[in-house]
Amino acid sequence: MSKQDLLLEIGLEEMPARFVTDAMYQLSDKVAGWLTENRIPFGEVLPYSTPRRLAVKITDVAEKQEDQEEELRGPAKKIALDENGNWSKAALGFARGQGVDPENLFFKEVKNTEYVFANKYTTGISTMDLLPQLDKVIQNLHFPKNMRWGDQEFKFVRPIKWLLFLFGSEIPRLEVAGVQADRKTYGHRFLGEEIQIESPEQYPTDLLGQFVIADPKERKEAIQHQLENIQEEEGWKIPIDDGLLEEVNNLVEYPTALHGKFDDEFLELPSEVLITSMKEHQRYFPVQNNDGELQPYFVTVRNGDHNHLANVVKGNEKVLRARLKDAQFFHNEDKRKSIDHYLAKLESIVFHEELGTIADKVERIKIHASSTSGLLQLDNESEKFIQRAASICKFDLVTQMVYEFPELQGVMGEKYAKLFGEDEIIAAAVNEHYQPRFAGDSLPGTVVGSVLSISDKLDTIVGCFGIGIIPTGSQDPYALRRQAAGILQIMIQKGWPVELEQLLNAALDVNEEKQLLKNDRQVVFNQLIEFFNIRLKTILQDQGVRYDVIDAVLTGRLGRVDLLIKRAEILGVNLKQETFKDANVSLTRVLNISKNLDESLSNIDSALFENEEEKALYDLYISCKKQSEDLQQPEDVDGFYNRLMQLPEVIDRYFDNTMVNADNEAIRENRQAQMKNLSKVILSFADFNQLVL
Repeated sequence: MSKQDLLLEIGLEEMPARFVTDAMYQLSDKVAGWLTENRIPFGEVLPYSTPRRLAVKITDVAEKQEDQEEELRGPAKKIALDENGNWSKAALGFARGQGVDPENLFFKEVKNTEYVFANKYTTGISTMDLLPQLDKVIQNLHFPKNMRWGDQEFKFVRPIKWLLFLFGSEIPRLEVAGVQADRKTYGHRFLGEEIQIESPEQYPTDLLGQFVIADPKERKEAIQHQLENIQEEEGWKIPIDDGLLEEVNNLVEYPTALHGKFDDEFLELPSEVLITSMKEHQRYFPVQNNDGELQPYFVTVRNGDHNHLANVVKGNEKVLRARLKDAQFFHNEDKRKSIDHYLAKLESIVFHEELGTIADKVERIKIHASSTSGLLQLDNESEKFIQRAASICKFDLVTQMVYEFPELQGVMGEKYAKLFGEDEIIAAAVNEHYQPRFAGDSLPGTVVGSVLSISDKLDTIVGCFGIGIIPTGSQDPYALRRQAAGILQIMIQKGWPVELEQLLNAALDVNEEKQLLKNDRQVVFNQLIEFFNIRLKTILQDQGVRYDVIDAVLTGRLGRVDLLIKRAEILGVNLKQETFKDANVSLTRVLNISKNLDESLSNIDSALFENEEEKALYDLYISCKKQSEDLQQPEDVDGFYNRLMQLPEVIDRYFDNTMVNADNEAIRENRQAQMKNLSKVILSFADFNQLVL
């Protein structure tokens, strides 16, 4: 079968850098998926992208679909034949629908029932005739934000300016948003021009001649190589942030790295301010010496060649100087005020119209933090630090520096708190209470910062749930999912002897007292438990825990999160043991018997025991119950599990010699109570019924 290379390029106005990589892989995956779906064999898939184009080249694409032979099932035999043994209307309709002669129908048995079947042979269609269908693939690309242009109803990430489409040297028919496919493409916006691509093989080479490096990997390697050369030539260290490198790579088509300088006086600013000004606002790489100290230089990447670099350097230096001059002014102005001045301003900043001002939020955080301190039984000095840190944790939000650089909230709070004479621990907590800010971020390093972080996040989550703001689908405007994950990660790391339900109830107490609950408290509590349950499930999945183990440990109370994680770990290891399956059968037998028993069955009277097996099970139950209640450290969970694993043998002997539903009512209820209480202890470890063995 003959083969040709396929090339599709969508030419666009400049896309946002953060959209480019995902869109490139979407296009390549969807085109490859379309070929597979249409039975068109192909070779290697090569994605390309720049700010102005999304492209894919696929090698060795067959010129024709593969022929297909299918065995198709029709109606059952009793429906396919009429009373005279002739084909029924149902059978004839089936044959007609499949395009086969009724004489070629045959019967075949499937699961003890005979059905009518037909062999259908489909000749493959020319690939050239099918390729116009790729317009649907382009139209089904999705982006975080779309736009319309001209009189088009069609939405896309940016207006489509051209379509380059080649199969071998031919141009298949294709039209999207009024743009017809052609063999033309465009080079660099300022250095290149319109060119004709004669075949897919020439695509990357011809574009390079027009100052476009179409392969993003090659472009990134070029940037890294240029940065390394500058490091060696100047004796600098250029810390490369992967996120910044990816963004810069998607901002340029032909990268040229260059470096500039800023005045030494700006080094008096906090390094975080300088780095934020360079990275977040200008997409510059900061420069350090070999000791890691920030230097008055920057490196940037130009979208162009080496011509007139001196002018480009001067322009970038001028822009950065203006930004740093502003930052210097804001810093000096902020230092002239006091923390009390900023705290007073929080009273006029609305956090949420139904939850009050930022000052109101701070008051709630103080109460949450005090409650958490009590649960943790912290010493007086720690409580004192926590209360002061809670009182000032949001003051930097109304400083000019944070207003200009929102990314520095907390960071500037710590800097200014030290400047205004606060204790180092308190200052650190002002910064740490925002951690973790994102997935993979550091957790608070101090107890004060950890308590404050949990308190702040709990206030936001419980406050939002209390007024009916609950994340749905992709909608989570207050980042409640991220904040819940942060709470759980801190609890897991710290291993504090406090249950999640205790924290939630304490937070609900505050909101109920301040009349911030629109719905019934129990309803809100149940919604919160379900919400945190899902977040815990995600954490366990990320750790590679099996889905059935996750379901088993998330049944019932969540309790101490660190111990829950340990239970999942123990189950994951032990369910692979040969003896586990038999043990699981015994434990689930108790659980199944207890399911429908009355919850009021609680008291066990040992005087009503009629055999040694009842007493033996009771004694082991008491031992397991005590061990479950005395869990303090994750290591204790191992001991609890080992004690539980002593139950199966005793349970089996119990059932061999004991009838739970005895005729005597008192004995029957006593045995049912024993089953009910034992099941609660077993469930406190896991619901073994959820395990798939």
